[in-house]
Amino acid sequence: MSTTHDEYAWLDELNPQQREAVTYGDGPLLVVAGAGTGKTKTLAYRVAYLISQGMDPSRILLLTFTRRAAQEMLRRASGIVTRGTPGTGRVWGGTFHAIANRLLRLYHESAGLRQDFTVMDQGDAEDLLNLIRHDLGLHKMEKRFPRKRTCLSIYSRCVNASEDLELVLQSEYPWCQEWKDELRELFKLYVTRKQENNVLDFDDLLLYWVHLLSTPALATEISGRFDYVLVDEYQDTNRMQAQILGGMCTEHDNIMVVGDDAQSIYRFRGATVRNMLDFPKQFAGTTVLTLEQNYRSVMPILDTANLLISEAEDQYTKELWSERSSQQRPKLVTCKDEGEQDEFLIERILQHYEEGIPLKEQAVLFRAAYLSTSLELELTRHNIPYHKYGGLKFMEAAHVKDLIAILRLLENPRDEMAWFRVLLLMDGIGPSTAAKILDHVLANGGDPQAIGSFKAPPAARDELRAFTQMIEDLLPMGINEPAIQIERIRKFYDSLLKKTYDNASVRVRDLVSLEQIASGYASRRKFLVDLQLDPPSATADLAGPPSRDEDYLILSTIHSAKGCEWDVVYLIHATDGFLPSDMSAGSEEELEEERRLAYVALTRARDFLYVSRPLRYYHRWYGLSSPHSYMQLCRFFSRHVVPSMETVNLSRQQPRRNDMESFSEPPMDISERIRQMWDDGEVPV
Repeated sequence: MSTTHDEYAWLDELNPQQREAVTYGDGPLLVVAGAGTGKTKTLAYRVAYLISQGMDPSRILLLTFTRRAAQEMLRRASGIVTRGTPGTGRVWGGTFHAIANRLLRLYHESAGLRQDFTVMDQGDAEDLLNLIRHDLGLHKMEKRFPRKRTCLSIYSRCVNASEDLELVLQSEYPWCQEWKDELRELFKLYVTRKQENNVLDFDDLLLYWVHLLSTPALATEISGRFDYVLVDEYQDTNRMQAQILGGMCTEHDNIMVVGDDAQSIYRFRGATVRNMLDFPKQFAGTTVLTLEQNYRSVMPILDTANLLISEAEDQYTKELWSERSSQQRPKLVTCKDEGEQDEFLIERILQHYEEGIPLKEQAVLFRAAYLSTSLELELTRHNIPYHKYGGLKFMEAAHVKDLIAILRLLENPRDEMAWFRVLLLMDGIGPSTAAKILDHVLANGGDPQAIGSFKAPPAARDELRAFTQMIEDLLPMGINEPAIQIERIRKFYDSLLKKTYDNASVRVRDLVSLEQIASGYASRRKFLVDLQLDPPSATADLAGPPSRDEDYLILSTIHSAKGCEWDVVYLIHATDGFLPSDMSAGSEEELEEERRLAYVALTRARDFLYVSRPLRYYHRWYGLSSPHSYMQLCRFFSRHVVPSMETVNLSRQQPRRNDMESFSEPPMDISERIRQMWDDGEVPV
């Protein structure tokens, strides 16, 4: 295929390493993309290059970890491809779970599924496990059986890490080892109940995909749909996802994965850095390319980050560099205590704000969410607005889950947890009655309208009648127009919302936002799939980016900050026990991930980086053995790393005066004065 240089002028926008990755030919390719080196751009240009070479877009599979990432890459690629070339609209782009859902709808018969299966979120999966746990009588054991969330975590770890239950309990949940047999029985019944109800949890989406690919004929057919497989954030994949990718390359070996082993920080979700380190072993003949030119940070920040990660045990060696120079080195700040750390942060945040850096371009990062408690109090006292990431997600809110449950049971009348969630909101209906109603519906062919013939308890009749009327209004709509369906559901749900929850007006706004986003969907099924597989974290996500005049400081755990960047980053509580966490220091593998976590925090900063650590901690809620505990500097800031930073020791400066020292008068007995107000039977003016 002959082309002119003008047709490929956009390749000149890439640096030599990016261009080599984008124009790579056939065969397995591992791109080790350091922080801020333009991996999104590289993947987007790779899609555009393949299409410009004549590749059918529908034969390209792009796997990402968020729907937004896939959309952004395809949007960029669409802006590159020339006129007369097929667009990116037919590229199979999305998350692993979304692509799994799409394939399972096509191959549902081979997978032993009905096509109208629904997907449970984590909360519903926990509730179903809890229901079975109750049926087995495990809640009555003399010693407390693991909680439902712990049970789901164990189950998910076994599935995603492809590890036996006994090994998972021994390595990750040793306090649960005595319940091995009971847990195995619980999980067996959990799987059976899901299959009976025609529902899948998130883990099932990948598990069914793996099993489809385990059949040679199906592996040939499914992998034969695609000529090129592209994968983003490969360092965050688990063993099952690596197995899936192997199956998807049955008919070819044209797989390109992009990631950074130095940013592998999701081991608790089952991710393993070994997938990336062992990629050349899984795919023979792999070419490894490294992206090292950083477009985010100034060079002094990269110097510190490079030194910190260079001490990692097992890694792809890389040395990030940048054309952005600066005389400002990262600061390592030692504070007397947590209060002094808060004061320093407030002062520096406001100073940068006065220098023209908006609050939303400044971020305070920490290892665990509770570590920002005292800072939040100080920010409130100084009237500094902030948003904290790591709280309750939008789709975890009870009222949102209630409304979604009604949509789910319309989609799949066998969805037991959706029925229970809705029915238990009504007066006069408990678990026993709810189970009878569900049995009645299933006995009548799974027709939701059958609840109209169920003889309900007197207290439940009015609400059940209203529910039946809503179902009768909605069913003729089929799977179309989800926004109109939500509007009708809200009319029924309004009275339940007001009697069940506080702050009903605030919750109503959430449901209105849900209705608004549903207006962009023609299909109820597509709407449910997108919500369940890539949920918004808040109503702000539904509404779009904040208004231009809205400004607030960012508070975030390091895990939630991955993929983000700010002009100024403050990493707080850089002390052993908090970073690395004393809960994640039991093995070399855990410690290496904690090192990578520190590296991720440092590489979020563009221009200014502050690392602070208090010498003393007083607060009992940290679980310290003494109310006056001294802490050591985070071990990752070693003698090899610290010389690259500017050290500031606030604890040696003039001590702060206690606010009470400014009062010289003797204390008044205010309590006695207040009691005397009532001595004469009336309150004095």
